[in-house]
Amino acid sequence: MYRITGKTEYQGIAWEMFQSIRKSTETDLAFSAIEDVRAEGVPTKLDSTESFWLFETLKYFYLIFSPPDLINLDEYVLDTEAHPLKRP
Repeated sequence: MYRITGKTEYQGIAWEMFQSIRKSTETDLAFSAIEDVRAEGVPTKLDSTESFWLFETLKYFYLIFSPPDLINLDEYVLDTEAHPLKRP
């Protein structure tokens, strides 16, 4: 929504989301999967991370905090692994 509207409040919301994900999944070495996102309290971290997590989650944070002219989303589409594909 930020890329479309330019409203910085969306960046604030995204930052809160990122901080929450970081708090729930960060370990000493990386980010972990968690056992149940619906569980209340401190989530149980698993000893693994899905290979797609980095690109399928963090690309949205990258886009919302990047300058809008970094990649023209009218000319490119990002696939699920954040590869830019030129639109026809």
